[in-house]
Amino acid sequence: MDRFRPKYVTFDCHGTLINFQMAEAARDLFGHLLDGPRMDKFIKNFQGYRLDEVTQAWKPFAEVVHNALERTCRRNNVAFRLEDAETVYNRIPTWGPHPDVPEGLARLAKEIPLVLLTNSMNAQIHSNVAKLGAPVHAVYTAEDAGAYKPHFQAFEYMFDMLGCGPEDITHVSSSFRHDLMSAYDLGIKSKVWVNRGHEPPSPYYEYTEIKDVTQLPGVFGI
Repeated sequence: MDRFRPKYVTFDCHGTLINFQMAEAARDLFGHLLDGPRMDKFIKNFQGYRLDEVTQAWKPFAEVVHNALERTCRRNNVAFRLEDAETVYNRIPTWGPHPDVPEGLARLAKEIPLVLLTNSMNAQIHSNVAKLGAPVHAVYTAEDAGAYKPHFQAFEYMFDMLGCGPEDITHVSSSFRHDLMSAYDLGIKSKVWVNRGHEPPSPYYEYTEIKDVTQLPGVFGI
């Protein structure tokens, strides 16, 4: 069977490759104030407000975290403190990959260049990338692009920088709302969903599903 061999495999980073521990950070800060169901609601709201913040005009990610946490606290009748937002933001560079990531990426990187398209700041992302355990061809951030995913502008910036188009890549993500819906609308035919349980399946968006990154080289016959 012929398999598509892209010029680049492009990735969402935080959540897909890096274990993005926003929920754990929220529990550490507010778990002593909220019981189980209220804490679960707080975490769901925090996730939703972060998405809402990145769909607005670009702003530094520290402001995304600050605004999302402040709105979440207000909604859940919890006192907001500036230092809590700073604590969450400052944890981000310390987070490393999901356990399955280094092996799968290292195998794939021997055959196809790897590119990261990440909703990140330049000052923070390289600490995360250094923990991935595989060489990365290029890293493009929301700060570089002047836009966060799911904005098309982020993807279009990557295409311009790589000198390629939607037909030349495979895009890999664990999120439909941040990545794969936009990838579909932009005409990226080759998409891979890493099912980390973040969102339910959405077959309409025409992707290959894998359970973790160790299975990714097999998508390309590697």
